[in-house]
Amino acid sequence: MKGKTHELSEYLITAEKNGEGVQPLTTLHPTLNIEEAYNIQLETIQSKVSNEDEVVGKKIGLTSKAMQNLLGVDEPDYGHLLRSMQVKNDGQVKLNKVMQPKVEGEIAFVLKNDLSGPNVTTDEVVTSTDYIVPAIEIVDSRILNWEITLPDTIADNASSGLYILGDETYEINDMDLGEINMVLYKNNEEINRGKGSAALGNPAYCVAWLANKLYDYAITLKAGEVILSGALSAAIEAASGDEFTASFGGMEDVSIRFA
Repeated sequence: MKGKTHELSEYLITAEKNGEGVQPLTTLHPTLNIEEAYNIQLETIQSKVSNEDEVVGKKIGLTSKAMQNLLGVDEPDYGHLLRSMQVKNDGQVKLNKVMQPKVEGEIAFVLKNDLSGPNVTTDEVVTSTDYIVPAIEIVDSRILNWEITLPDTIADNASSGLYILGDETYEINDMDLGEINMVLYKNNEEINRGKGSAALGNPAYCVAWLANKLYDYAITLKAGEVILSGALSAAIEAASGDEFTASFGGMEDVSIRFA
């Protein structure tokens, strides 16, 4: 498996460097399973870290029942956030930096304590969180036309692209996480809306799931890490000239432009 892990990791890295979508990994290797897919993801991340990038957090994907049903799964997945993936709030993304971008509004958690599974609870997530912050995630895929199965998206760092954090931080105990409302605007027109409960009922539950899942891989969530807790509504495709704003009830807006 080690040779296949390296081969498929390089396959995705090359696709990203060339800016050209590729065939699904499961087309090349139909027996590819979830454990193998996470190993591919980890090899890709280690390769990028060896080239002077840095892991700064994690992202949780597939937190909505609709997306789980689409891929025929019953739990989320996760990916890594690298320092190079962060874009400043109200900044600009050039389309040559992404391939097939889609935009989501999310709640990000920044930890003040380590979280280590396998029995992390939602309450522990709350007490271990330094603050929360509104966020936009730009999901992306190295797989042509988003023709993904679960192993494909896991191997591809959970279809991660870029992310944007708001400038203001908020005390987690001041917020009813499940009731946070989010409206996503595209070019000043409302495109969709959602609320915190869209992320498995409560974004903090998603973070607890992540901490417990990572136990299987001997990984601990570290103090200071940023955790994107899952989309609050459907992902919206982005094109050159588009501007997106995620407006969160009781919190500041987060915006990004594409050029």
